[in-house]
Formats: sequence, C-alpha cells, structure tokens
Amino acid sequence: MEEQHKNILQRNRTSLVRDLDPTNLYDALLEKGVFTHDMIDELRIAGTRRDQARQLVRDLETRGSRAFLLFLECLRETGQQALAELLQTGVPTVQVHPATPTKVVRPVVEPLPVISPIDVDKHRKDPVPVHPVQRPTITPSPQPEKEYFRPRAEGRTRRDSLQSYKMEANPCGHCLIINNVDFEPQSELSNRRGSNVDCEKLESRFQALNFIVKVKTNLKERQIKHELSALSKTDHSQLDCCVVIMLSHGTEVSHSRFPGAVYGVDGKHVTVQNITLYLNGHNCPSLQGKPKLFFIQACGGDERDTGFEVSPDEVHPSSGGEDDQTDAIPTSSSSDSLSLSDEIDARTSLPTPSDILVSYSTFPGYVSWRDT
Repeated sequence: MEEQHKNILQRNRTSLVRDLDPTNLYDALLEKGVFTHDMIDELRIAGTRRDQARQLVRDLETRGSRAFLLFLECLRETGQQALAELLQTGVPTVQVHPATPTKVVRPVVEPLPVISPIDVDKHRKDPVPVHPVQRPTITPSPQPEKEYFRPRAEGRTRRDSLQSYKMEANPCGHCLIINNVDFEPQSELSNRRGSNVDCEKLESRFQALNFIVKVKTNLKERQIKHELSALSKTDHSQLDCCVVIMLSHGTEVSHSRFPGAVYGVDGKHVTVQNITLYLNGHNCPSLQGKPKLFFIQACGGDERDTGFEVSPDEVHPSSGGEDDQTDAIPTSSSSDSLSLSDEIDARTSLPTPSDILVSYSTFPGYVSWRDT
C-alpha cells in the first residue's frame, strides 16, 4: 500500500473503528483478492466488532498497492458510503462559520488615591485588633500500648488483600502441546533436534499437575489453528485452567499486545497474539475468569545475546557451544500502525484478554537456545 493511503487510514482510524461494519465486508474483500481466507478467519475471531474493525484496518495497510482503492469499492458496495467519502477526501470536511462579532464593554479604570505612609494613621478611623498567633502545641506520639485502631467494618475486602485463582477441579484443565520438530524442505527451516526431550518432560510435568495433556507433532500453520479452534470450542466450565505450549521455530512480527510468532512445519507462521485470541473471554466464554497460560519455546528474533561476565563463584551460563541450536529465522518486515489516536476507542470494561499469561523462552528480538 502506498504511504499516502496508509496515512489516510491512520488519520481516520478512530472513525473507522467506531463506524465500520467489518462483517459485511469479508465476502467482498475476499472476492476482490484484498484478503486471503486465513486473514478473514483471523479477523472473525478477533473479538468484538470494534476489535475486528481495528484489526482489519491494521491488516489492510500490509496489502498491495490497489488494496486501498478496492477497499473503497467494498465500502460503497456494502452501503458504507459515508466512510468511503471520508477516506476519499482524506480528511473529514468541516464547515466553518465566521464568528459573529460581539461588542466588548470595557470597564472604566480610575486611578486609586495615593496615601503616604505618614498619613496612614490619620485616615484610619477604627483601630485594627491584634490577635496573638496561636502556635501549634507539640504532643508526644502515643506509646504502642496506648494506641487505638479503628475496627474494620465486617465484610469489607482489604484493598491490599491477595487474590488467587481457584484450582480445585479434578482434572485441573486441558494442556495442549504442539511440538514441531521436522520441517518441510520448502520452508527452509532446520529440524529442531532435542525438542522431543522438552516435549516429554513437559507432558510428564503437566500430567503430574493433574492436567489432561494432548500432544500434537509436526503441524502446519492451518493445523495449528485447527487445534486451537477445537480447544476454544471445548467445554471448560467444570475445569479451572487451560495451558498451551508451543515448541517451534519463531520470529519477530508486528504486534499490539503480544510479540512474536511461531512457525508451522510448512514455513507459515501464526502470531502469538492470534494464538491467545482463541481462548480469550469472547471466543471461549467457559474460560472467562480462569487462568489461560501460554508457554512459547521459540525465538523472538535473530539477535544473539552474548551475556555478561560473572564472578568465578557463580554458575556460568551456556556460551553457545556446538550442541546448542536456536529457533530463529529472519525478522519479518511488516509494520504496525497502532497510533495514539486509537486510544479514544477504549471503554471501561473487563479487558477481553483478561487472565492470560504469555511466557517466552527469550526476550523479544532475541534467539532462544536449545541444548541438543
């Protein structure tokens, strides 16, 4: 997309998020080749109408040079003419009426009489009473045994009280482990030796924690989405938690909430942000108010951390020997256009991605080492 069209979308982001009806656009965008089937599927699970509209505008900026004009056609075809005209002109037309001049009445300022200090007492008729200054009395602080505390009202919750999730269900919840080891040649990604060891240990650990563990190996991008979709449609009402573990190659991508992406064995990636969408409060109501844990064993980019020197008494971290491998591939070039103007769209409500924890094996932008 051309830069001028991106700027038009960014300037009108607030209006688009507020007024756009994305559900009527999906078929038209797909028919004109603006979006792919996978992109439409991800938009449908993005959340509320406003969430879908926000994600649609963000994705639209990554499409080709004709995407903007085709988007305008789709708006007109679906009866959203006002938005099409708004984007056509680039900025909303505001009719400015000249202000009606009003008569300004200025008060008349007269000079104050000047009285010399000598004549002050002569002009003063009433004596000014003088009151002594009340100095604060210093009282000693009470002794601990003499202090009295106001009793707390019964039934009131302390603001600093600790809150915790209920973890009493048997079984505790579902745990999905996706372990991608052998990648297809056309993906140009190396096989991940040693990943099976991690997978077996994770499976054993979560079984010991009373989870229903399901392990899927060597999934393509579409198969990953299928497993996540099936997990979101599962009834979690009698369970207390849900865990998703991704073991694969990864990369750094644009994001507005959760960074990074993981790859299927076909070389196509799924963003971590979209992975979490499957289990948020909108797409999986039976997990509302329950912890949803995501563990990502994949690189967040292609930078390498050389570490820092420590004293001889401390344990030395791995220096990247010949048996160490990374899960990195080159960084993607897509850009994120989330701007401050989008903040006006916020509402006072429980966030859709509530109760979600995403744990990464490395910092965003850095490789993740795997000992084979």
